[in-house]
Amino acid sequence: MALKWAAKLAPSLDAVIRAVTAWHFETSWGAYALPGWNPETDARQILADALAEAFGERMPEGLVGRCCQGQAAQVLIEQGKSAVMLVVGSRGHGGFAGLLLGSVSSACAEHSSCPVLVVHSATTVPESGGAGRETNHGPVGMP
Repeated sequence: MALKWAAKLAPSLDAVIRAVTAWHFETSWGAYALPGWNPETDARQILADALAEAFGERMPEGLVGRCCQGQAAQVLIEQGKSAVMLVVGSRGHGGFAGLLLGSVSSACAEHSSCPVLVVHSATTVPESGGAGRETNHGPVGMP
């Protein structure tokens, strides 16, 4: 849903969409990692699947996908340094827990150098009017 919001907002902000997927290999996994497994390859597939689910074959103009190694919050905060706005998703826990921000969205909201929009999974993107045209996941006006 964050990707769709980014696409909605990008034109009104005169921004492009950088869809960012972060991947991190825990060194504590050590011997438990599968031989030949490449986490970056998995991250690229996750990004491709997310873009296809959000936009189908109609990708927003100027959209760029990027996979970055590192902790999600740190990667997004760094990517946000050159962004007009950072659009991040929220895990979407139900009930009382759903009122709380996750650790990544909370860190982004607290430490980002640009405005941050946290999109909950139940949020719908307005068809017309509102904030502009279409959105994406990750920083808007960047990657």
